[in-house]
Amino acid sequence: MSVCPKIDAHQHFWQISRGDYDWMTDAVADIRHDILPANLSGLLAQHEIAGTVVVQAAATVAETEFLLGLAKDTPFIKGVVGWVDLADPTCPVVLDRLMASPVFKGVRPMLQDIEDTDWISRPTVRTNLTALADRGLRLDALVVPRHLDVLACVAADLPQLPIVIDHCAKPVIADGADAGETWRGNMARLAALPNLMCKLSGLANEAGPGWSAATLQPIVDHVVKHFGPERIMWGSDWPVLNLAGDYAQWCAVSDQLVADLSDQDKANIYGATATRFYGLELSE
Repeated sequence: MSVCPKIDAHQHFWQISRGDYDWMTDAVADIRHDILPANLSGLLAQHEIAGTVVVQAAATVAETEFLLGLAKDTPFIKGVVGWVDLADPTCPVVLDRLMASPVFKGVRPMLQDIEDTDWISRPTVRTNLTALADRGLRLDALVVPRHLDVLACVAADLPQLPIVIDHCAKPVIADGADAGETWRGNMARLAALPNLMCKLSGLANEAGPGWSAATLQPIVDHVVKHFGPERIMWGSDWPVLNLAGDYAQWCAVSDQLVADLSDQDKANIYGATATRFYGLELSE
C-alpha cells in the first residue's frame, strides 16, 4: 500500500507591514511579527511533512494575492485557502482571477468574527457559495459552536459544495471544560452530511494552558467516531499554535491522539484526506 505524503492542512504566513491583520492586538504580541516560509521549512523537514495548505489570516483579497505570491516561490505550499467578499455580487469575477493560480483551492470567510450568526445564509452569500462549488473550489468554515445549526442548513442545501470545519468548530474546552452535548450533537449532525469534513487543528489554543492528549482525547474521539478518518485532516494552525505550545509538541500529542487507529486511518488523517479534499498536486 502506498502511503500519502504527510500534509499540514492548516497553517499561516503573514507580513506585518502589509497592514491588514486587524486581529493582531497585544493579546497575540508573541506572534505579531513577520512569519514567512523560511520560518516553517525546518520544522516541516524535521517532522517529515511534504507540504502544507496555507490559510488566509486577513479579510482582504490583497492578502490572498500575497499568499499566492509566496506559493510561487515555495514548493512546499501545495494549496492556498484565501478570502473573497462572499457578500459582494461581483465575487465570481474575483474567484476567476484568483483561479489563474493552480494552488488557489478555496476560500475562508472569517465567520467567527461576524456578529450575525446567520450571515452565511444571506441570499448573496448563498449565491456566491454556489459559484464556489461550480468552480470546483472549497469552503473552509471558521466557525464556533453558535454557527453549527446554520452551517448544517447551508451544507444540506448545497451538497455540491465541499466544506471543511476548521479546528473542530472550536469547542469550549478551556480550563478543562466539557465540550457539551450541544457541540457533540451538532457535530454528529454535520458529520451525517457527506460534503462535510473536519480539521483536527487548533485544539491546543482552545484548551489553553496544560493541554495534553488526555484533555483533547474526548474531542478527537467524538470527531473520529462521527466523521471517520477518511473525512478528517490534520493541521497545525502554526504559528497561532505558538501561543499555546509549539510544532513539536502538537505533532507528539497528535500521534498520541490517533495512536489506537490503523495505519490506513492515520494515513488519511495525516495527508490523504487533505490531498483528496483540496485536490493537491504533490509531485514536484
